[in-house]
Amino acid sequence: MKQIMQRVALGALMAATLSLTTGVGARADDMKVTMMVGGVDKQIYLPYQLAQNLGFFKKHGIDMELSTENDAVGAEDAMISGQVDMAGAWYNHTIDFQLHGKKVIEIVQLSGAPGEREMCAKDSNIKSPADWADKTVGVTDIGSGTDALTLYLAAHSGLTSDKFSRLGVGAGATLIAGLIHGQIVCGMTTQPTVSAIEKKGIGYSAFDLATTEGVKKWLGGTWPTASIIVRADWVEKHPEETQRVVTAMVETMHWISTHSAADIADNLPKDFVSNQLTSRQDYIDALNQDKGQFLPDGMMPPDGPATVLDVLKKAGKITGPVDLASTYTNDYVIKANKELGFTK
Repeated sequence: MKQIMQRVALGALMAATLSLTTGVGARADDMKVTMMVGGVDKQIYLPYQLAQNLGFFKKHGIDMELSTENDAVGAEDAMISGQVDMAGAWYNHTIDFQLHGKKVIEIVQLSGAPGEREMCAKDSNIKSPADWADKTVGVTDIGSGTDALTLYLAAHSGLTSDKFSRLGVGAGATLIAGLIHGQIVCGMTTQPTVSAIEKKGIGYSAFDLATTEGVKKWLGGTWPTASIIVRADWVEKHPEETQRVVTAMVETMHWISTHSAADIADNLPKDFVSNQLTSRQDYIDALNQDKGQFLPDGMMPPDGPATVLDVLKKAGKITGPVDLASTYTNDYVIKANKELGFTK
């Protein structure tokens, strides 16, 4: 978990740049909800913006204001401090918050794999995490989900955290710069950065954490990541808003499962799919490759929480007992699938 108190203190600074995209044409009776996403333009987090652009939040009576995290505040920290109602973030944060005495729950699960790949510099000859010995490896931020995964991969290969270094390099251009300038030998990142690194000949994918086959090989089972996490007390006070948001997201996940990568790209902001890092076709090709990470029904995979806990334990992140059952709920998802006419 990031330094929450420091981030809260930066709330005033963040306020001026918080809003990224707000629901348009909201009805007078729509319920206002705010959500910050841990990188709304990242391919692993595309369902949130897609739900907005397809009009599913509005359809289910939610006036949704989406924003994206920045250097001043992380999505999960903004949620826990009350700056936003919900966070589009990895499920593992619920466990971390519980260890710090905070009650946070996952209400809908969007992916069953991190969508990450370990990109290593060309000619680095990295074939196993054991090869990181005496080297520096890039993560999004120290304490982040990519940091935990990096520590786990190292531990799984017999490499303790004191035998290599980790450096927070963010994502996109900053991670690429780290590889080019030799600050890091490898970095964990997502699409479209992955395809940009490969296309530019900067590096290669050494470890696949973006597909079901990949996470089973490297993590030992399904590893739920992108989700919506919320303070438990907020859910108790706002059950109707919670249900409506979940229903909108479940409809989005079914839409993703029945539409092509090109269809998805057509319904996202143009600068998400075509920018300095990627072309539209590269974005579509990358999504075709990793589209299987998205869950079609929003349900938490049965083996997911236990696999996440095991990874965090081996990464040295667990400092006390954890009640997994209280970190997530399928109740709203089950109701949403029934309301939408799906059999799950």
